[in-house]
Amino acid sequence: MVEHRIADWNNAYANGANIAGGDRWPAAWDGPAQQFRDTLVAEGRARLDIMYGEAPRNRFDLFLPTTAPKGLVVFIHGGYWMESHKTSWSHLAGGAVGHGFAVAMPSYTLCPRTRISGIVNEVAAAIERAAAMIDGPLMLTGHSAGGHLASRMVTAASPLSSDVARRIRQVVSISGLHDLRPLMFTALNETLNIDEKEALSESPALLRPRQGARVTCWVGGGERSEFLRQSALLANIWTGLGAATRSVVEPDRHHFDIVDGLADPDHPLTRTLVDE
Repeated sequence: MVEHRIADWNNAYANGANIAGGDRWPAAWDGPAQQFRDTLVAEGRARLDIMYGEAPRNRFDLFLPTTAPKGLVVFIHGGYWMESHKTSWSHLAGGAVGHGFAVAMPSYTLCPRTRISGIVNEVAAAIERAAAMIDGPLMLTGHSAGGHLASRMVTAASPLSSDVARRIRQVVSISGLHDLRPLMFTALNETLNIDEKEALSESPALLRPRQGARVTCWVGGGERSEFLRQSALLANIWTGLGAATRSVVEPDRHHFDIVDGLADPDHPLTRTLVDE
């Protein structure tokens, strides 16, 4: 008989410290992101810093394919809701753009300037604004905290309008955090300020999925066990609540390189996202 118990909550959710060379990220993303952005700007296929709200970080970048978009992908960055910026992730639009989809990448106000519930509303506003610009089906994806935010958009308590929510064809939560309650035991909560009420109202795994929701939980085989558990958790619970779910563990990937497949049109992660 094996007993499972977490003795060190901080270590359980520490990524960089448990990855060889983990200190290379997030800076390792900046160069490829800048190069991708510069290329699409030069080709007239990028619109940068589109406003979706009044806060300083209420901006998104929109990357366009060479032909009329088949639909819209929205990528939501991670960073434990308190770090990162849209400009570090631009290159990850490459896969979906290569399939003919427009890709929007928003930034949002970070904790502790706002709460996670406030970020949820900002992300919904960004999706609404981008969806008004691009017709067709809508696919949502995000990494880590961004995976939480993407899946939160297809809960029954989603702040999205019904018209936009009906357009969502697929959600891919990459290394997503779907139950916020464990984070209350970590030092991260000194910044996040999650309380029991917010954990219950903002954890996708504790909410019902929207009718017709399709969600893929994608995680790296080399990730911390809590991220593997959090990924399996949502797929398990939502299957029992009527959603169409898939759970994928990609071998030999850790918490940072798990997103690399989004830059490649032929990678299974991209193909799953665009559903082609």
